[in-house]
Formats: sequence, C-alpha cells, structure tokens
Amino acid sequence: MGLVTEVDDATAPTVLIVDNNAMSSMRLSNIFKTRNFKVELCEDGDQAVDEYIRLDPELVVLSLDIPSLDGHLAALEMREHGGEQRIVFVAPNRMADLARNAAYSAGAVAWLQKPISGESLEAVWKQVLGPIPEAPGLEDLDELYPDRVQIEADAGPMTMPPPMLLPDLPGVPVLPNVAASADLPDLEVEMPNPVKKKRGLKIALVTLLLVVAGAAAVHFTGVYTLPYLPEIA
Repeated sequence: MGLVTEVDDATAPTVLIVDNNAMSSMRLSNIFKTRNFKVELCEDGDQAVDEYIRLDPELVVLSLDIPSLDGHLAALEMREHGGEQRIVFVAPNRMADLARNAAYSAGAVAWLQKPISGESLEAVWKQVLGPIPEAPGLEDLDELYPDRVQIEADAGPMTMPPPMLLPDLPGVPVLPNVAASADLPDLEVEMPNPVKKKRGLKIALVTLLLVVAGAAAVHFTGVYTLPYLPEIA
C-alpha cells in the first residue's frame, strides 16, 4: 500500500514506513511529513523487502510485530541486499529487549518506543543521521531462520511438465496413412433395373389375354361347352 505525500520536491528524501497498525502508520506519516519526507507505507515484512529494493529509500521505519516476515528478518534481508539506508525499529514497551537485540543484530541506527511522537523522534534524530552500524546478524542469518533456507531450496527452478501422451483406444484399428492424391479404385454398384419390372407386367397381361381368347375360341368351335345358362323371359 503506497501513499502519495504532499511533498513535491524531487530531491526530498523517502521514508518507508512498515507497520500493520493503521493508527501507528498515520502518526508516523504525519511526523515525517513535517520533516519534508516523501512517505511510502506497507503492512508486512515480505512486501517491505520488495518495496525497499524498488524505492531505495533513505530511511526505513520498521515495526517488529508485523506479519509475513517479522521486522528483524525483514531488516536483515534489506541489509543483505545492500545499500546505505538507515533503519529505525519501533516497538511497544513490552518488546523493548527484543527491539534492542534486533537493532544491534540488523545494524539499525535507533529504536523508538510506541506510541511515537515528534518529541521522541527529535530526541534520537542526531543518532538517526549518524553513522550506520554493522549488521552482525547477517553472518548468522541462516542459523537464526533455518526455515528461510529450506523454503528457498524447496522452491528450486520451475520446470514445465512433459506433454501427456494419450493411449490408443482399444478395438480401434490403426489406419494407413493414405495420401489425398492417391488413386482409389472405382466402386461398381449394381442398381436394380426398373425396366425388368415393367417387362414382367407386360408378359402377365399378354398371357391373360391369350387365355381369354383361347377360351372364347373353344366355345365357338364346340370343343368345350360352357355351362347352360337359362333363358331370360
């Protein structure tokens, strides 16, 4: 989450404020605006490291109790990346001992107790602008956070899986590859001859006529006598 400030001077220094408490972030933003800083905000440690690399800010104000990466680990990763940025830790009073140890480990220039005020920042401002301490925690980073090494090792390079081959379907023969221009034999299909049906009908009619004509001839020639028909009165 970034915040566009009212500072228009391109030469104004940038402060990256990392805190997931909205009230604390607003208070810190107002304090640094009065000092003519350009303010950028984010809410978790992992994003803070990315923003640190992208923005290259002059100052980082980092809360210890933030999600993703805690403030100590986020500060060590920032210092591991390099640069001459100054880091200031902020923490509640109950985390005072942790804040002191984290400040020494990560080479922070100072730590401030919440809630932050303009007066508390003014009291350590010369220390903030002073030399940047070494970060002895960088030598023990992998031992302090062994899960970080395992996560990076497990990630490894991403590779694409090989294409999946589909098996042949059972019972389906493999057809030869026949070129489209190959000469295929003509198919001979015997169609029924409708003329034959007409011819058979004609033969049947002729046969019937011959039978009738023959019967009539026998009657008139006396060869065959038709049954007696009574005369009609």
